[in-house]
Amino acid sequence: MAAMAAGVDAELLLEAGGLEEKALGEADAPVKIVEYASMTCAHCARYHTETLPELKRKYIETGRVRYIVRGIPTDPRAEAGLMLAYCSKDNYFNVSDLLYKTQSQWAWAKDGRSALLKTARIAGFSQKSFEACLTDRELLDEVRAMRNWGLERLGIEAVPTFFINGMKHSGAMSIDEMSAIIDGML
Repeated sequence: MAAMAAGVDAELLLEAGGLEEKALGEADAPVKIVEYASMTCAHCARYHTETLPELKRKYIETGRVRYIVRGIPTDPRAEAGLMLAYCSKDNYFNVSDLLYKTQSQWAWAKDGRSALLKTARIAGFSQKSFEACLTDRELLDEVRAMRNWGLERLGIEAVPTFFINGMKHSGAMSIDEMSAIIDGML
């Protein structure tokens, strides 16, 4: 069960923190969820592969939830994964999904760079575009600024952390746990 804390100021929460907003759903949906996750977090991967597809079907695609995803990378490989998702531009969610689904193949591999390149190639990256993305110092600085924003301004202490209409919930949540919260807000 996810831990719940006090709410956060909505204006502060919805500040993008530098990087382009990555969101699903209608901007005027009655429930807004902001998720902070790390590409190398096993709990985040389980959430993204098991719970998020149901959340999309049940709430996002029906116009009841606006879902905003932000990275809070916990290590250099998580930074690299997030950078690849951002470098993929319009394919952010597809690349993010692929990275979570294949996390066990690249996140803890002995040769992480080669393993991540193998996954990135599935997403359409070439060796050249892979290297260009991961050496983009400006993007790395923006990824780190987003992480620091979440840690310092929003008090995030664990991943994943969700803000559901401003209320903070830490830890991976099942669809039943999320539904109980969302349904109470509709």
